[in-house]
Amino acid sequence: MWWLLVLLALLRCPSSEGTENSFTINSVHMDSLPKWTVPNGQNVTLQCTVDISTTAPVRPQHLVLFYKDDVVLHNVSSSQSTESFFISKARVFNAGTYKCTVVLNNKEKTTREYPLVVQGVSNPQVTLDKKEVIEGGVVAVSCSVPEEKPPIYFTIEKLELDTKFVKQKREKTSHDQNSVTLDFAIEEQDNVLVFRCQASIMSGSHVQTSDTVRSELVTVRESFSTPKFHISPAGLITEGDQLHIKCTIQVTHLAHDFPEIIIQKDKEIVNTTRQGSEAVYSVMALVEHNGNYTCKVESSRISKVSSILVNITELFPKPKLESLSTYLDQGEKLNLSCSILGGLPAIFTIQKGNTNVSLDPEFTKIATKWDSGTYSCTAAIGKVVKKSNIVQIKVCEMLSKPRIFHDTRSEIIKGHILRVSCQSVNGTLPITYRLLKASDTFQTSEMYSNEPAVFMDKPAKDATYQCTVDNCHSHSEVVSEVLKVKVIAPVDHVRLSILKSEEVESGKEMVLRCSVDEGTGPITYRFYKEKENIPFHQIISNETQAFWRKAQASKEQEGQFYCTASNRASLAPKSPQSNTLTVRVFLAPWKKGLIAVVVIGVIIATLMIGAKCYILKKAKAKQVPVEMSRPAVPLLNSNNEKMSEPSMEANSHYAGYDDVGNHAMKPLNENKDPLSSDVEYTEVEVSSVEPHQVTQRKTEAKIKPHPEIALTAGTNSCWPGLVISRQMRWGMGGGGPAAPLPLAELGRARELL
Repeated sequence: MWWLLVLLALLRCPSSEGTENSFTINSVHMDSLPKWTVPNGQNVTLQCTVDISTTAPVRPQHLVLFYKDDVVLHNVSSSQSTESFFISKARVFNAGTYKCTVVLNNKEKTTREYPLVVQGVSNPQVTLDKKEVIEGGVVAVSCSVPEEKPPIYFTIEKLELDTKFVKQKREKTSHDQNSVTLDFAIEEQDNVLVFRCQASIMSGSHVQTSDTVRSELVTVRESFSTPKFHISPAGLITEGDQLHIKCTIQVTHLAHDFPEIIIQKDKEIVNTTRQGSEAVYSVMALVEHNGNYTCKVESSRISKVSSILVNITELFPKPKLESLSTYLDQGEKLNLSCSILGGLPAIFTIQKGNTNVSLDPEFTKIATKWDSGTYSCTAAIGKVVKKSNIVQIKVCEMLSKPRIFHDTRSEIIKGHILRVSCQSVNGTLPITYRLLKASDTFQTSEMYSNEPAVFMDKPAKDATYQCTVDNCHSHSEVVSEVLKVKVIAPVDHVRLSILKSEEVESGKEMVLRCSVDEGTGPITYRFYKEKENIPFHQIISNETQAFWRKAQASKEQEGQFYCTASNRASLAPKSPQSNTLTVRVFLAPWKKGLIAVVVIGVIIATLMIGAKCYILKKAKAKQVPVEMSRPAVPLLNSNNEKMSEPSMEANSHYAGYDDVGNHAMKPLNENKDPLSSDVEYTEVEVSSVEPHQVTQRKTEAKIKPHPEIALTAGTNSCWPGLVISRQMRWGMGGGGPAAPLPLAELGRARELL
């Protein structure tokens, strides 16, 4: 196409000679001769006419392009106004849309599109691979349209000569060839055949179809004849006669092998052969041999059939076996009876399965479980032997008392699966097991073996089970023993509580209670205090609660408490734990009051001591000059003897203690702590003073106060404390009666206080 491009370039280049000429394409038109719709095989000429105006003296060269379905078919460079494109013997593939384009220099113009329609398809050619064929053979039929291009749709039909009935029709589209070959099977009904072919091609949106073309004749040869029946004996056939049924055919010499001959009674094949041209079925005639017999001959695709009806006269009726009952309990009587209608003399045999159990028409015995099975009988007259109906006898053995049990190796925990087994060792199958729970039917199972029937339950509490068994025996169902099941309930919902209140008065009783909603005993209760891993109290009880008591609560019992509870059904590694309980221990109101009184008393005493100290200091300051002028207080001598005072009464039997808080007594207690001074027992010599006697007679006596007067220094140096007993017992020599403290001494004590 390179030269076409060069030519277009040259045509588009303006002339270099002299002044440039002007031109214009006025119109372009396309025609088809003889017309746009033509029959198949018609010659067609396409003409493209152009009208050009120019100022040049010579008509310029222009390019004419012919298109079919937008594809360039032909091009020509011309100075003529009309150019043509010739189509010889137009076919369907020539049909389409056509147009032409005129190119002059840099200008071009195209016609509209014109549809060319080619009607019809050229007639196909039909060829056969053979003109004579045997039944069951194959004929290959070829159909082609050499002048056309694919895809082509072919239709080939098989017909019997001189009939319009189409025996077989096959269709096929050829996408890459203009021909197709199809095989046709030859059947037994075919005689003289003819094949016809038709071709169809899609043209645009329309289908163009050829005429139907017929092939040459095909002659069909028979491979074998239709089978024929031969029955012996001819005429009336009676039971006991020897029956012969023969089926024969004739086979053509063109056949490669013998076909298969099949003799059927109804749908049952009674005899067959692949060798020879006949098949024979021979049997002693019985009434059950009556019926329709079919002989079918088959070879590859060929099958020929014929039928015949055979009637046989009955010699005696079929025997009948009867039983008084087909369901018997073990130990009952089994009665079987075999008879024929009319009471003809015959030889009877009763069988159980394939075993003879009686040579008489009657059979009686005591039934056992081994007598269950199928029974039949035969009756023979001459050569004719007939078999009776089948009777099914079932002897039922009574069931043994069932045993009910469960796995006792582990305890039953609430909510866990319990498998209860029930087994009856002896008895005819099947066995119906019924499990009772608290006298109500819980589950039912049917067993076809003597294995235990297993029932599953999840008991929530202690339960009783019992099972019953039943089978075909007339006896009522058999009941097992009662199975009692102890269910262990795990500990559920542990709670810790305190009696009365969570605030406990010090010294009062404190009681903690650990309880569970449910749990089988024994239950182990453990009481814990906060952050302690070791329980402070543990108890094992069969009750659902346990207590811990403290007779007198104190601050040590204050804090947070919890408890745990577990039993043998507790499977968790850690025992269930209760809530946490906070307990507070407080002081009794009277103790609080006592403490308050003591505190207030201490405060008041402190204030009073301070005030008294202040007053005493001022009083002592005034008394020092006066006391210095008084006679000295009698002192004990080195022998613990008290010096007599001039002012003391002569006959006084009582001795008094001088003021130990004055300045005269200070030297005696100068180095002693007043608070640590102990009460001392002192022996004092008391002299009996006679009136007007200067010298005193010393009388030695041991003073035994009960209690004695104790002088103890106070906590404050400014006011030494005095403890004075209210009574004093003096021993004068051999002892004397107790006497009250002299008024003078009491007065001196008051001064000190």
